[in-house]
Amino acid sequence: MGMDDIIKKADVLIEALPYIRNFYDKVVVIKYGGAAMTDEKIRRNVLEDIVFMSYVGMRPVLVHGGGPFVSKRIEALGKESKFVQGYRVTDEQTMAIAEEEFMKINRDIVREITSLGGSAITVSGKDDTVIEVKKHPPIDGEDIGYVGEIQKINRDVVEKMIIGDIIPVIPPIGVGDDGHAYNINADQVAAHIAASLGALKMVLLTNVGGILEDIKDPLSRIAHVDASQVGELIASGVVSGGMVPKVRACLQALEGGVKKTHIVDVGVPHALLLEIFTDKGIGTEIVKTI
Repeated sequence: MGMDDIIKKADVLIEALPYIRNFYDKVVVIKYGGAAMTDEKIRRNVLEDIVFMSYVGMRPVLVHGGGPFVSKRIEALGKESKFVQGYRVTDEQTMAIAEEEFMKINRDIVREITSLGGSAITVSGKDDTVIEVKKHPPIDGEDIGYVGEIQKINRDVVEKMIIGDIIPVIPPIGVGDDGHAYNINADQVAAHIAASLGALKMVLLTNVGGILEDIKDPLSRIAHVDASQVGELIASGVVSGGMVPKVRACLQALEGGVKKTHIVDVGVPHALLLEIFTDKGIGTEIVKTI
C-alpha cells in the first residue's frame, strides 16, 4: 500500500468523524430479515457494520426476521405456507416451528457478533416479556391464528443491555395475555422498539435499493420521501407489495418520535455504514417534516 493510499484511508476516517460525533450514544434500530439472511457474505457484512457501530459509541439494536426459514420447515412437513394480506396464517404447529427457527437464527447471530469482537445477547419478546401483544383480528373473515398486534414494549430489559454496550438481538415473537407466543411482523417490531427507545434512526434492510419509481429500473430510486407523500405513493402503485408494510413501519416509527427512517439494499457491501457515515446515503430515507 503506497503512501497516497494510507493518506486516503486517514481522510476517510476523518470524514466519518462528524457522523461518529452526532451518533455517539444514540440508539439506531436495524431490521434484518428475508432471503438475505441465508447469504453468509451479506450476513457477515451486516454484522460487521453493527459491531463497528457499537465500537464507535453508537447503540445498535438488531431486530431480525426469518420467514424463509419457517416456510422451508413447513414445506418439508408437506404443509403449505398460507398468507393473508402479507400475514402468515399461524396455527399451533406453525407457531412452534416459527419459535424454534427464530431462536436458532437468533443464537447464530449472537454467536457471530461475538466472534467478530462484539457483545450481543438474545432479548426474547416472549421469555423476557419485552413485547406484549393481542391476537390479530380476523382478516376478510379468516382467523389467522397466533399472529400478534403489538400493545406494549417493555423497554427496561433492552435499555439495560444498550447501557452496558451489549447489542440486543430481538426475534419477532411476542407474548399474549394468555401466555402464548405470537408471531409478529418484524418491521413492526423494529418500529415499536425504535419508538419506545427514542431511537435516532431506524434502518430496514431489504432486497431492493429503497423505493423505486419504476420497480424494473434500479436507477429510479427515490432518495428522499416525506411522510406526507406516502399515501400518494401507495395509491399510485409506486409503493406496492412487500414494500407497503415496510413504508408503514417507517411511518409508525416517525409517529413515535424516531427522527429518520431508512429503507436500504442489504446487498450493497457495508450498506449500513454507507447509510450512516455519508451525506448521500444509498437507500430511501423517509422523514416527517411537520
